[in-house]
Amino acid sequence: MKFSHQLQFNVVPEWVDYYLAYDNLKKIIYQIEKDLVAAGASNDLEAGSGSPYQDEPNERSGLLITGARSKARARANNMFLPALDRELEKIMSFYFKKERELYAEVDALASDIEFVENFDPTIPSRLASSGTKVPHGGPVRRTRSRNNSRASRHSTLARSGSWRYDEALALADAATDQTSAEDSQDVDHVTNPSSSTVVGHGVGLPSHTTSVITDVEPETPHDEDDEDDNDEDDAKSMWFDPEMEQEKMRFRHNCIEMFVNLSELQAYAKLNCTGFSKILKKYDKISENSTKKVYMNQVVLQAYPFKQETTERLQGQIDRVRDIYARIFTNGDTEVAKRSLKMHLKEHMVWERNTIWRDMIGIERKSQAVGVRPSSALKTRPVTISTPFGSIEFPEWLTRSVWTLLFCCFVFAVLLHVDLFEGPEQQNCFAILVFASMLWATESLPLFVTSLLVPLLVVMLRVMRDDDKKHTRLDSHAAAKKIFSLMFSPVIMLLLGGFAVAAAMSKFHIAKAMATVVLSRAGTRPSAVLLANMLVATVASMWISNVAAPVLCFSLIQPILRTLPPGSSFAKCLILGIALASNVGGMASPISSPQNIIAIEYMRPAPSWLEWFTVALPICLVCDLAIWATLLWVYQPSSNTPTISTIRSTKDPITGTQVFVCAVTVITILLWCFEHQLEWLFGDMGLIAIIPLLAFFGTGILTKEDFNNFLWTVIILAMGGIALGKAVESSGLLHMIAEAVQDYVEGFSLWVVLLIFSGLTLIIATFISHTVAALIILPIVAQIGATLPDPHPRILVMGAGLICSAAMGLPVSGFPNMAAISMEDELGSPYIRTVDFLKTGVPMSVVATGLVVTMGYGIMRALGF
Repeated sequence: MKFSHQLQFNVVPEWVDYYLAYDNLKKIIYQIEKDLVAAGASNDLEAGSGSPYQDEPNERSGLLITGARSKARARANNMFLPALDRELEKIMSFYFKKERELYAEVDALASDIEFVENFDPTIPSRLASSGTKVPHGGPVRRTRSRNNSRASRHSTLARSGSWRYDEALALADAATDQTSAEDSQDVDHVTNPSSSTVVGHGVGLPSHTTSVITDVEPETPHDEDDEDDNDEDDAKSMWFDPEMEQEKMRFRHNCIEMFVNLSELQAYAKLNCTGFSKILKKYDKISENSTKKVYMNQVVLQAYPFKQETTERLQGQIDRVRDIYARIFTNGDTEVAKRSLKMHLKEHMVWERNTIWRDMIGIERKSQAVGVRPSSALKTRPVTISTPFGSIEFPEWLTRSVWTLLFCCFVFAVLLHVDLFEGPEQQNCFAILVFASMLWATESLPLFVTSLLVPLLVVMLRVMRDDDKKHTRLDSHAAAKKIFSLMFSPVIMLLLGGFAVAAAMSKFHIAKAMATVVLSRAGTRPSAVLLANMLVATVASMWISNVAAPVLCFSLIQPILRTLPPGSSFAKCLILGIALASNVGGMASPISSPQNIIAIEYMRPAPSWLEWFTVALPICLVCDLAIWATLLWVYQPSSNTPTISTIRSTKDPITGTQVFVCAVTVITILLWCFEHQLEWLFGDMGLIAIIPLLAFFGTGILTKEDFNNFLWTVIILAMGGIALGKAVESSGLLHMIAEAVQDYVEGFSLWVVLLIFSGLTLIIATFISHTVAALIILPIVAQIGATLPDPHPRILVMGAGLICSAAMGLPVSGFPNMAAISMEDELGSPYIRTVDFLKTGVPMSVVATGLVVTMGYGIMRALGF
């Protein structure tokens, strides 16, 4: 979870204005980033005598660039650090105010208990043994019913915090003395009688400058004796009142309230301290400074709310409330009291988040819904049909999706009762095949729901036959056993193993670290940056799937997009390049996309990873180069964007966990590559996929939550496709379709048959999901390839499977395209539109298909497919 989201969902709603303004500080950092890029580009032009591509700058140009960057960093410090100081002062002031209030209330609570005990020492034990429980109607609500006169008698706690701010800022390459002298006029000072605190917005503030807090209310003169007499009378009437249980509930309420308030103050300090660390890390990364260590150690951690003694004092007050609660309600058992108070704290947090934040998030979502495209709203509008006699408007629940679903059901019912085949198995299976294909293509139901429907219909309509020579029709009991045994195949285990590898590499930022290392060396030329990002997207798709790869790459290029000049065509160029390269990367490895998994299921024998790489990687490389050249030719980014800001590589140290994940991944891939040679040991590559599952989940690197976050919809989709393919094969329908198609392709060579099915696959996969296209076409292609005079079913299946990933002509032609079309700038305007895909995606789909049927065909023939 991003820290901005963590901050949003963990703040105390009443204190929301007093937390670190994390988003505002991020905006300042992004503005600094733009200034640094602009300063660097202008000085590069000046130093290079008008050429931004000068490879060997002379000594004068190097001095100019170095001096310009130093000045830019100084300006950045002048802009960012004073804003950070103001946030720190705001947090300190609020913390001291709340601390003083809460500690006074704790003192008042303790005084009440002490006064009662002094009056009658047996009262606490009588309260503890009364056995009355607080009505459990939710957590205790905050009330402020303390006796102000009593609270004012208790000593007011002061705060302290000091640091040598001028030295800290000097070490951080801070601003100039002139700026600090101007900023020092706005200083707010907070001190304690024991030590002085200086909080400044600039540099060089005198450490002896102090002032005293003036917002402490003075004690009001009063007669102590009169008040004590009144308190004694009140106590007698209170404790000897028959309704002692109400007083017990009041004390319990006050203790719980104090515990909740003090715990929230403790969380407030921890959350803000984390916020300072996060925002300074982001600032150092953008400005190439080393401010975090100095500022955190000498400024933030020396401020009063974050000092060790302050933390210990707050914990002491929490323990004090716990002890009071234990003495009164748990017979002195502090562990029971601690558990009880923490339970109330948890209930309070749940109540607060489920009420206040639910309303706030609902308001935010409503505001965001204003920017949703009208096409999504049309799906929920009622259907209106115009007739000569007027328009007919159907109820709201009869949406277009419902009408489409009803039409699919009607077609299914008709096909069940029209005799098109001799046997009932083929007749029913054909109806299921058409019905499932229509549901998958129209998405009237979610894709995985249709996949769950397939085995249900297969068993109920009894389309499965026995594997003996008589092909006896199986009853429902035998068909259910058979279809479920076929659905969970080794291919599904391969998919799970791929998900485990991808989850581990993403969770520990291995893929991101590798990508940033490559991109940081891409330079500043648009052409080089584009090609580097495309290659990173393709390689990332090989290992973390072409679903996660574009998401990763789009997050990495955000610094580039933020610093591009207005009207730059490089934004379109870069986003399209990553999307199309991710589609191409879907061909690269057996686990890079679900269609490859489905293709392997129908290839007998299944290709090894080494064979797959031999066929796919040359195609991917040439496709990427062709896409790169086409994008440069169509958009010509160098004409309006001469230089690009570089992506900085991560400076985080390599951990032992990352080394372990990389080692397990490499070992697993090597075993997959040489699976044929190790078949005597593992039997199938699906069994090898268990190794990363055991290694990552067994050691705790991945958790149960990570397992639950697997793309189970994709797994169910693949299982449904396998079930449909096996049903079509078992019923005899596949054999009949293959015989009918064979008559049309009779006399054609293998290459021509591949060309025909490649074109058909490309058209279908362009308009519907790549995975759905593979589910529909690959079983038929496999059967036709096996019945050819020169049978080469593996060539046809692998060729059609690769072309499923090559379909990238429309925004709906795959997840990378969908992710690209959803990218928007800071104003909410999309970077690319459908016409951009038509200009580049359609021709590149044709080029990729041509490469598969030429280069890919030749390599597969050479490998003996």
